[in-house]
Amino acid sequence: MWATTWMSDANDVLAPLLGLPTLPVVHWPDSDEMGVLHWKTRGLVEWAQGRPFVWVDDEISDADQQWVSTHHPSRALLHRVDPRRGLTEHAFTVIESWLRRAR
Repeated sequence: MWATTWMSDANDVLAPLLGLPTLPVVHWPDSDEMGVLHWKTRGLVEWAQGRPFVWVDDEISDADQQWVSTHHPSRALLHRVDPRRGLTEHAFTVIESWLRRAR
Protein backbone atom coordinates (compact mmCIF):
# COMPACT_ATOMS: atom_id res chain seq x y z
CA MET A 1 0.00 0.00 0.00
CA TRP A 2 1.34 3.43 -0.88
CA ALA A 3 0.52 5.99 1.81
CA THR A 4 2.27 8.92 0.19
CA THR A 5 1.52 12.29 -1.33
CA TRP A 6 2.95 10.79 -4.52
CA MET A 7 -0.42 9.04 -4.81
CA SER A 8 -0.55 6.81 -7.92
CA ASP A 9 2.70 8.35 -9.22
CA ALA A 10 4.41 6.10 -6.67
CA ASN A 11 3.40 3.12 -8.82
CA ASP A 12 4.71 4.77 -11.98
CA VAL A 13 8.00 6.09 -10.59
CA LEU A 14 8.97 4.37 -7.34
CA ALA A 15 7.62 0.84 -7.73
CA PRO A 16 9.78 0.02 -10.78
CA LEU A 17 12.89 1.40 -9.05
CA LEU A 18 12.18 -0.73 -5.97
CA GLY A 19 11.09 -3.82 -7.87
CA LEU A 20 7.56 -3.63 -6.46
CA PRO A 21 4.30 -4.50 -8.20
CA THR A 22 1.55 -1.93 -8.62
CA LEU A 23 0.15 -1.34 -5.15
CA PRO A 24 -3.10 0.17 -3.87
CA VAL A 25 -2.91 3.84 -2.87
CA VAL A 26 -4.34 5.53 0.24
CA HIS A 27 -6.50 8.43 -0.92
CA TRP A 28 -6.20 11.22 1.62
CA PRO A 29 -9.21 13.31 2.58
CA ASP A 30 -8.86 17.07 2.42
CA SER A 31 -7.98 18.26 5.89
CA ASP A 32 -6.91 21.49 7.49
CA GLU A 33 -6.17 19.67 10.73
CA MET A 34 -3.30 21.21 12.62
CA GLY A 35 -1.74 19.86 15.74
CA VAL A 36 0.93 17.63 17.15
CA LEU A 37 -0.06 14.53 15.13
CA HIS A 38 1.19 13.96 11.61
CA TRP A 39 -1.63 14.58 9.14
CA LYS A 40 -1.47 10.92 7.97
CA THR A 41 -1.76 9.28 11.40
CA ARG A 42 -5.53 9.12 11.87
CA GLY A 43 -6.10 8.16 8.22
CA LEU A 44 -3.64 5.27 8.37
CA VAL A 45 -5.18 3.89 11.55
CA GLU A 46 -8.61 4.18 9.96
CA TRP A 47 -7.38 2.46 6.78
CA ALA A 48 -5.82 -0.38 8.79
CA GLN A 49 -9.23 -1.17 10.34
CA GLY A 50 -7.62 -2.90 13.31
CA ARG A 51 -5.13 -4.91 11.23
CA PRO A 52 -1.38 -4.86 11.94
CA PHE A 53 0.52 -2.37 9.79
CA VAL A 54 3.95 -0.85 9.15
CA TRP A 55 4.35 2.85 8.44
CA VAL A 56 7.71 4.16 7.26
CA ASP A 57 8.04 7.93 7.06
CA ASP A 58 10.51 10.72 7.73
CA GLU A 59 8.02 12.75 9.79
CA ILE A 60 6.80 10.25 12.39
CA SER A 61 6.99 11.66 15.92
CA ASP A 62 6.64 10.36 19.44
CA ALA A 63 3.12 11.84 19.45
CA ASP A 64 2.19 9.66 16.46
CA GLN A 65 3.67 6.59 18.18
CA GLN A 66 1.69 7.28 21.33
CA TRP A 67 -1.57 8.03 19.51
CA VAL A 68 -1.37 4.83 17.45
CA SER A 69 -0.55 2.70 20.50
CA THR A 70 -3.60 4.17 22.26
CA HIS A 71 -6.09 4.12 19.36
CA HIS A 72 -5.09 1.08 17.29
CA PRO A 73 -6.07 -2.31 18.73
CA SER A 74 -3.45 -4.32 16.84
CA ARG A 75 0.31 -4.25 16.33
CA ALA A 76 1.79 -1.35 14.41
CA LEU A 77 5.35 -0.45 13.56
CA LEU A 78 5.93 3.25 12.98
CA HIS A 79 9.49 3.53 11.72
CA ARG A 80 11.01 6.97 11.23
CA VAL A 81 13.70 7.29 8.58
CA ASP A 82 16.23 10.06 8.14
CA PRO A 83 15.02 12.12 5.16
CA ARG A 84 18.62 12.66 4.04
CA ARG A 85 19.29 8.91 3.85
CA GLY A 86 15.90 7.35 3.13
CA LEU A 87 15.46 3.61 3.52
CA THR A 88 18.65 1.96 4.67
CA GLU A 89 19.64 -1.62 5.38
CA HIS A 90 18.91 -0.90 9.05
CA ALA A 91 15.31 0.05 8.23
CA PHE A 92 14.79 -3.17 6.30
CA THR A 93 16.28 -5.15 9.20
CA VAL A 94 13.91 -3.48 11.69
CA ILE A 95 10.90 -4.11 9.46
CA GLU A 96 11.85 -7.72 8.77
CA SER A 97 12.35 -8.40 12.47
CA TRP A 98 8.94 -6.89 13.28
CA LEU A 99 7.27 -8.96 10.55
CA ARG A 100 8.90 -12.17 11.80
CA ARG A 101 7.58 -11.52 15.32
CA ALA A 102 4.08 -11.08 13.89
CA ARG A 103 3.92 -14.70 12.75
